[in-house]
Amino acid sequence: MPKRILQGTVVSDKNEKTVTVLVERRFTHPLMKKTVRLTKKYRAHDEANACKIGEIVRIRECRPISKNKCWEVVSEAAVEA
Repeated sequence: MPKRILQGTVVSDKNEKTVTVLVERRFTHPLMKKTVRLTKKYRAHDEANACKIGEIVRIRECRPISKNKCWEVVSEAAVEA
């Protein structure tokens, strides 16, 4: 089974080897036909403490590392201007 990969923005890097990533998904509401934005925060493992607040990163699903952490930072995504 392939591992999911999500892209989001780092909103917190205060914890040791952990970053909090805000992932936004957009979809059209089936009844109202309006674009809806939903956001969710994920805790991701950052071994090198390289990620800083505001960076756009890709995270990948992995084995549970702690109670709240089952994602890991794969790479920093290129910012589209």
